[in-house]
Amino acid sequence: MTAAVIFDCDGVLVDTEAIANRVLADLLTEAGLPTTFEDSMRDLRGRSMASIVEIATTRLGSPLPADLPERYYAEVKDVFRRELQPVPGVVAALDRIDLPSCVASSGPHHKMAVTLRSAGLWERFEGRIFSASEVPRGKPAPDLFLHAAQRMSFEPATTAVVEDSVFGVEAARAAGMRALAFARHTDAGVLAAAGGEPFHDMADLPGLLAA
Repeated sequence: MTAAVIFDCDGVLVDTEAIANRVLADLLTEAGLPTTFEDSMRDLRGRSMASIVEIATTRLGSPLPADLPERYYAEVKDVFRRELQPVPGVVAALDRIDLPSCVASSGPHHKMAVTLRSAGLWERFEGRIFSASEVPRGKPAPDLFLHAAQRMSFEPATTAVVEDSVFGVEAARAAGMRALAFARHTDAGVLAAAGGEPFHDMADLPGLLAA
């Protein structure tokens, strides 16, 4: 029985992925590491900035520009304020979900403050928002979801995580939680292989949580 739910932010609540990964790919390419939008979506989506920097530095073989994270957040925030929308169908789904809930994201708090406000979702989760910056390890480690559950007094065994990335699904399963995998940007089979329960339409989410 599912008694509580943890929502990822990017790609689950707010429709950030296309914007964020386009900006990230351009900045990495500019820094000397040729990266396409597809590369970023496949390899970096769902990871914390610390993990992204570590992976990119290893691939490049030299340090990235020190200001790359700062430039990334400045650029995406500017676009978010102008263009960002909730993920299609998520507002109606949230209206139908009557479970204790919170948000736990790889993104920092300052980014979520912009994205959730721009999408009109801040008030729904204010005071119940957790970031990978609060824990030693980002996804796919379970630290973030266990931290959120501890702070919210959720039992991992009865908590569901709504995720859209393989790393997020792996983190949820490592935390001993159910992983509902929104298959919008990632193949459903890949998400299932990671331990997720794939679904394609946010309208189905309330029923899945009640099952």
